[in-house]
Order: sequence, then C-alpha cells, then structure tokens
Amino acid sequence: MAVKVFKPKTPGQRHKTSYTFEEITKTKPERNLTVIRKQRSGRNSMGRVTVRHRGGGARRQIRLVDFKRDKTNIPAKVAAIEYDPNRSARLALLFYADGEKRYIIAPIGIKVGDTLMSGPRAEIKPGNKLPLANIPVGTTIHAIELQPGKGAQMVRSAGTSAQLLAKEGKYAHIRMPSGEVRLVLQDCGATIGQVGNVEHSNIKLGKAGRKRHMGRRPEVRGTAMSPRDHPHGGGEGRTGIGMPGPKTPWGKPALGYKTRRNKRTNDMIVRHRSKAKRR
Repeated sequence: MAVKVFKPKTPGQRHKTSYTFEEITKTKPERNLTVIRKQRSGRNSMGRVTVRHRGGGARRQIRLVDFKRDKTNIPAKVAAIEYDPNRSARLALLFYADGEKRYIIAPIGIKVGDTLMSGPRAEIKPGNKLPLANIPVGTTIHAIELQPGKGAQMVRSAGTSAQLLAKEGKYAHIRMPSGEVRLVLQDCGATIGQVGNVEHSNIKLGKAGRKRHMGRRPEVRGTAMSPRDHPHGGGEGRTGIGMPGPKTPWGKPALGYKTRRNKRTNDMIVRHRSKAKRR
C-alpha cells in the first residue's frame, strides 16, 4: 500500500498525507458483524470525565473481530479486505465452509480468494493460526494469545510483528515489536505473518480538523496554564516548567516514570525493552 501525497490547494492539505486504499475491496461492512458504538466522550458511568481530550468525531460502527479463531480445521475463504475506522490494521472478511462469516486482522500477503485455516494441522502461511508449539522457531507471528483460548491480545496494530525465538519446556520465547523478550505458554495461539497496512506510521494528519474527526479534542500545554490548573503553569511570559522533571496535571511524574505494577508476571519477561534490566 502506498501513501498519497496531496498537491496543496488549501492550507490544510499542505502537509497532509493519506492512504491510497488500493487494497480495499469492499466499502460497506457486514451488517451482522457490526454493533453501534456509543459515544461516551471520556466519561464513566457517573458522567465524570475520566479520560481527557475525548469527544465528538465521526460516527462509527464497531466491527466484531474474531480474535479467538476457534473454528479449528474448517477452511475459510477470504471474501474481502475492508477498512476499519476503529483500528490501524485492515480487516479480512472470511467465509467459512459451514456458511459462517467472521472478521480477522488482515496480515501482509493475503488476498481475496485465499484459503485460511486455524488449528494445529494448519499450514505455515500468512493468515493461519496455530498453537505456538506447532510453529517453527524463527517464524514471524502476530495476534498472540496470553492465555490459551482467550483470544489474541498482543501484536495487533498495523505493521507490527513478533518473532518466535525459542521453545523451552512449556514456554516459548517471543521477541515483541518493542524488543522485549517474553515467555508465553506454547498452548497459546498465534497467527503467521505480519499485520498489514505497514505505511500507517507514515501518515500525517495535516490539520487539526482531521484529529477532531477521530474523536480527539484539543490538548493544551501545561506551561500555558495557570498554577492552579497544572504544576507547569504560572510565571511571566514563556518560562520553563520550573521543576526537575515533568509532571502530570495531578503532580505525578511523567515521561519515563515506571507505571508497571503487575509483579505477578514479572518472571515472564526475559529481557526488558531498555538495555538496563528493570524489575
């Protein structure tokens, strides 16, 4: 997929880039595989804003993606490649031999008419899902489960991929896109190949209105606020933040502050993202 560069006729098009959508073969989603997305604008059940800078945006429908791929040993034909406004990756619409239709994340290399399958006996080719125990070492994978049968939770965004490095005992060593090496049970499933839409990271929005279409409201710098609204606020004219390190609006350290508290799974991380070993 290529990136479309515009010849600017308006200021908003000067730095704008977009998709060519040449891989999309169907424009409207399957009605039975969509649900209405209710706009919450960052508010919880009590109506209080718990996530800032959310609201507005274009209306969307949630595509029901099959992350479990639990229809084992049943061949499925790729009927279409579709756009999904809720994620960076593209979706592949599968027609199973028993008549059921499901969406999956579309990896690189699949096209309309291909036959895919999930299960221990599936072929090692892009789009097929197998247990890690049945995947050869060194294979590029995505859509990885953390618990057998729970469904894919890792490596699902556009252009990402992981690599199966080794198998030891009941665990497999997987190198994540961040460089982290993690242990995952060999009973967990993964899909062969790399997630499609690789050029997603090269897209430039070009104007603020395009961000609003995505449901993101404006963000204001802390240094532009008053001291009562942000720790970085205050001072005459343009000044620095006035403290050793950046803070969140609530006074907590930001930009590099460790927030991981799940000590239960620390032993599953063989090598952390940073060179220094963190615990």
